[in-house]
Amino acid sequence: MAPTREHTPIEDYATIGDGHTVALVGRDGSIDWMCLPRFDSPSCFTRILGDPDSSHWLLGVRSEDVEGELTVERRYVEDTNVLQTTYSTDAGEVRVTDFMPTGDHRHDVVRRVEGLRGRLPVRHELVIRFDYGAIRPWVHREQVDGLEAIIAVAGPDKLVLTGARLPRAGDGRHEDDLEVGEGDCLDFTLTWVRSHRPAPAPGDVDALLRRTLEGQRRWAEQCEYAGPFRAEVVRSLLVLHGLTHEDTGGIVAAPTTSLPEDFGGERNWDYRYSWLRDAALTVEAVIGTKNASVAEPWRAWLLRSIAGDPEDLQVVYRVDGARHLAEQELDGLAGYAGSRPVRIGNGAVDQRQTDVVGEVLCALAAARDAGLPETPDSWSLQSTLTENLAATWQRADRGIWEIRGPLQHFTHSRVMVWAAFDRMVRAVETHGLEGPVDRWRDLRTQVRDEILAHGVDDRRGCFTQHYDTTEVDAALLLLPAVGFVAGDDPRMLATIEAVEQDLLRDGLVLRYRTTSGVDGLSGEENPFLACSFWLVSAYAWAGRHDDATALMERLVGLANDVGLLSEEYDARRSRMAGNFPQAFSHLALVHAARTLADTRP
Repeated sequence: MAPTREHTPIEDYATIGDGHTVALVGRDGSIDWMCLPRFDSPSCFTRILGDPDSSHWLLGVRSEDVEGELTVERRYVEDTNVLQTTYSTDAGEVRVTDFMPTGDHRHDVVRRVEGLRGRLPVRHELVIRFDYGAIRPWVHREQVDGLEAIIAVAGPDKLVLTGARLPRAGDGRHEDDLEVGEGDCLDFTLTWVRSHRPAPAPGDVDALLRRTLEGQRRWAEQCEYAGPFRAEVVRSLLVLHGLTHEDTGGIVAAPTTSLPEDFGGERNWDYRYSWLRDAALTVEAVIGTKNASVAEPWRAWLLRSIAGDPEDLQVVYRVDGARHLAEQELDGLAGYAGSRPVRIGNGAVDQRQTDVVGEVLCALAAARDAGLPETPDSWSLQSTLTENLAATWQRADRGIWEIRGPLQHFTHSRVMVWAAFDRMVRAVETHGLEGPVDRWRDLRTQVRDEILAHGVDDRRGCFTQHYDTTEVDAALLLLPAVGFVAGDDPRMLATIEAVEQDLLRDGLVLRYRTTSGVDGLSGEENPFLACSFWLVSAYAWAGRHDDATALMERLVGLANDVGLLSEEYDARRSRMAGNFPQAFSHLALVHAARTLADTRP
């Protein structure tokens, strides 16, 4: 599906980032989404959720401006997040290099336009609206370090554009048509600062590009994974690295909000925050391919965010550990492809999701097993969380899928309770740490016995979504991953069969059947890519290596041209759905690749 003025397909976006935020860049060269200065800040470019005239920054070649066929090719420069888009016709070829410099604690977007052959027209458009498109800034020109600059100011925000040739102002936007010939090189830098600060001078683009490339290459070179699908694993690790805030250690689930799971429906959520579960799984995925020290910044973030009372534990926090995430609807935005409401904040902040403590303790155990030493504070945190879990684990919860229907005793949640006690027992037995290990062992046994008594369907012999249903959900595919059962246990084999029968749509895996009414929402959704990667792992653990490899090959083929994955995939229309790029999808890819490598016959 080609880009249209109505909306650009999700798969037509690529991302650039600086360890603080991420921008979405379309194949047409338009930055249609960017929040500054942080992932969870209000956006200044919002067109992806608005209309064609919404705020954006376009720098690219348009098909309507050239004769003949226009081809567009994109790539990331080697193992980095520096993006290059090349526009070609018979008349010429132009390359646009987009990146956000890293390592200097500034907030810059740098765009370099180079003429490679002949001559082509390049369209330049800049429309700035702060606060999710609601606020039109005061815009003027002034001299910055001897250079003319366009300055846009509103409230606490200031954006400064400098460059070889600045676009002209007119009716709330800036526009220009550039003729770029072979050998031409035009640089543009857009910088965010607090509005009360002076506008900074742009940096040396050659030096910034060189430093950014070198730093990101060094990070990628630390990947120790050498198994199948290595290229896809490295790209996924770079995505996860780009979703990690370099100062706080917080890891966001995705850099976007309200990209729809159900086009035209209400399943639109804000993922620009740090879920304990997603972050813990990200840490586990990265630890399996790199040095365990990568877990240390997140562990420090965890200690600060959770603070002193486990009863105050939230399932999701802001990037800096702040707790206030009240869900709101933005009535002024049309929504992606008309999908409303557009939401900011997330109501899941107040939910009880019992599995989260298990995910956290599993991630910290993986870091410990990989050589990250415990500190008194880190072990005290784990012991405190475990003691609180011992007193509360029997409560019903919302589960891994953040169900907005009635509370249930979700089987996966119970398994993660078992995993929490299991990891703490192993910490004492294997690493010599101190704790009431006999009681933890007893609780581990009690939880296991309850699951096997109430979380298995007597008729089909498979695990169930929760204790009061015979339905399954895809999270049950993770039971071998935490060691609750072997991958070839008859109950797991029956669970895989039930997932195949109930949850496969066009060969991909749904989270659960929305028609069961468990989530309390209207509409359906598309297959969840992480769940499909979980089926790869489940096949591998079950000894179905050919099926695992075939599904893995199909899934990595669903990534877009620069290797990025969304939350869900609509196979019937060959399009991505949900927030993008999605950490859950990429960390599940890494885990599936490692499982394939570990289980090869």
